[in-house]
Amino acid sequence: MTPLILLPGMMCDARLFAPQIKALPGARVLPITDHDTVAALAADIIAQAPARFALAGLSMGGIVAMEVLRQAPDRVVKIALLDTNPKAEHPKIAAAREPQIAKVQRGDLIPVMRDEMKPNYLTDGPNRAAILDLCMEMAGDLGPAVFIRQSRALQTRPDQQDTLRNCNVPALILCGRDDALCPVHRHVLMHELIAGSTLHIIENAGHLPTLEQPTETTAALARWLEAA
Repeated sequence: MTPLILLPGMMCDARLFAPQIKALPGARVLPITDHDTVAALAADIIAQAPARFALAGLSMGGIVAMEVLRQAPDRVVKIALLDTNPKAEHPKIAAAREPQIAKVQRGDLIPVMRDEMKPNYLTDGPNRAAILDLCMEMAGDLGPAVFIRQSRALQTRPDQQDTLRNCNVPALILCGRDDALCPVHRHVLMHELIAGSTLHIIENAGHLPTLEQPTETTAALARWLEAA
């Protein structure tokens, strides 16, 4: 079976993929926490990964996954991009990260995550509060230095549309219908850029379908892994 590398989103760890790890044999989560550029984060993943592997990333993990594909296209045998964005950071969003970084530097990581970021991630549902609590736990465990490095990496991330145009491996594009951070139209764009890709939209899910709708998300990933 092809090894599967999973890349979590900003201020998330392996717990983001807990349902998928249980169901997909050989899945391995690698962190994207140690560098402040997407290029360096991707190079770190490539250094740790097997010679050839399937790659799935959610949100910032998807952004790093696209850069892995750009740097090492001969090693990625399949790619899944979940709730992510192939475009470079918009200047207004890049600028808006500066006050967040300043607050985190003053010790306000948890208020920033709680008040400015995580409430925008999830759709309404019976598990929303528990998933938000888990997100806060992951962010608190990773800490302010990781928040700052990841914010800097996102600010300077490259546009990957040409990378996707050149992709010739089986590709799954998946997102929650209610994702406000990386909306459906971004995923339609990625689907159109990658010839032969599969687009799967998860109903009753926002930015974190791996936790909001784990059964359907895992099933879609399993079909992608089994596809020739």
